[in-house]
Amino acid sequence: MSFTSEVKNEVSKLNHERLEMIAELSAILKNSANIDKTISITTENASVARYVFSSIKDLYNISSKISVRNGYNYTKNYIYVIELTKKIDDIKKDLSLDTNIPKNFIIDDDITKRAYLRGLFISCGSVNDPKKSRYHLEFFVDNFDYANFIKDLLNEYYLNSKVLKRDNKYMIYVKEAEKIGDFLRMMNAINALFYFEDIRIYRDHKNMTNRLNNCEQANVDKVIATATNQVNDINIIKEAGGLDLLSDKDKVAAMYRLKYPESSLLELSEIISMETNETLTKSGLYHRFNRIKALASKIKEKQI
Repeated sequence: MSFTSEVKNEVSKLNHERLEMIAELSAILKNSANIDKTISITTENASVARYVFSSIKDLYNISSKISVRNGYNYTKNYIYVIELTKKIDDIKKDLSLDTNIPKNFIIDDDITKRAYLRGLFISCGSVNDPKKSRYHLEFFVDNFDYANFIKDLLNEYYLNSKVLKRDNKYMIYVKEAEKIGDFLRMMNAINALFYFEDIRIYRDHKNMTNRLNNCEQANVDKVIATATNQVNDINIIKEAGGLDLLSDKDKVAAMYRLKYPESSLLELSEIISMETNETLTKSGLYHRFNRIKALASKIKEKQI
């Protein structure tokens, strides 16, 4: 079972008050129902089908007809179709299905707004399993104005959602892991939230460790490259018989670099300070090697 299905299973089993049920059903029927003289709701999730069936029965005292079909090309799970033939006008009016954007009474307060977004996710939402891919929450709807309405509704909760046109549909999406976690929390999908956050924390920790390792390796590579260049400069001066052109302090730096060719500047400055009983900072050692490098460059120019 996919992570999306697990989330839908969880939120479809929550207990809600009447106004929440109305808001949820409004979103579900808006995005997954064929509405004409009858209403036909299609879903691949058995738990969602049971929830829609029981909610309609509780709200309108109607026993819907449920039929089960094979999935497309017989490769998917069963498809559940709930058909309503009674009180169609009442349902359309109560759930604000006769307008493109739901009327204010459907999403009158924070509780009903959250319920509407739950219904939206149940009907046309999906979220990637954080174990398998990048973080991604999305909803597909048919209408541009409705897509922007959903975007604005999501962004009331600071989810930073955006709209993108895909073929003849519109996708509202959220990509930030923290925002997706907030959405799961907002829907009260607690089990899914714990799973998501556990994986997110693990991945963030792993990524941080990899970055630190890469940074450490880059620093090691930089130390080795710097030390190698300094050894090469000293050897150029030495082969040209130019060591006497160096000051006594620079000769000390050159001698210790040849003795400790893999040490960093900081390590080498500490070694020299300890063995000569004269304090030498990393900065001071850096300037000595700059003078050595300048002399080596002059010697190379003359040889050319």
